[in-house]
Order: sequence, then C-alpha cells, then structure tokens
Amino acid sequence: MAEQTTAQHELATLIVESLNLETVTADQIDPDAPLFGGDLGLDSIDALEIALAVSKRYGFQLRSDNPENRQIFTSLRSLSDHVERHRAA
Repeated sequence: MAEQTTAQHELATLIVESLNLETVTADQIDPDAPLFGGDLGLDSIDALEIALAVSKRYGFQLRSDNPENRQIFTSLRSLSDHVERHRAA
C-alpha cells in the first residue's frame, strides 16, 4: 500500500467519519485503491455523502452532473488531488 499524504489522510478521515465506516480506519485506505467496487464496498449513495462532506469541509461543491466524476472518485489519490485544486483558500 502506498503511503498517504497529509491531505489524503485528512480526506480519508472525513470519508470514514461521514460514512460511519466501522470496519475501516483512515490509515487503512490505500490512496491508489478504487473507492467504489473495491474493498470499501462503497456505492452511489456513499458518493453523495462524500460529496456533501467535502463541500462542507472544503468550501466547494462536487456536482453530480460533472462529467469528470468517474475520474474524480476513482481513488483516494484522485479525489484528494481534485480537492486540493478546488478547495477554498
């Protein structure tokens, strides 16, 4: 497993807390592993929860009609990169 950056760990913690994941800790989320269809077992409802948590924490919206969502939500790394590019200063 690749090591998480500080930003990735912060986002992983947000995901674990917002989804109330009881069997996974933030440290266990591999930055390069798929968020959906992988070991985490996340689904489209979880994507909405993550988007809401991100908008509250980082001050920008992940819109459901964004054609890049599949790429954005590919992994913790891709989501973190997107958040870092768009977060409010």
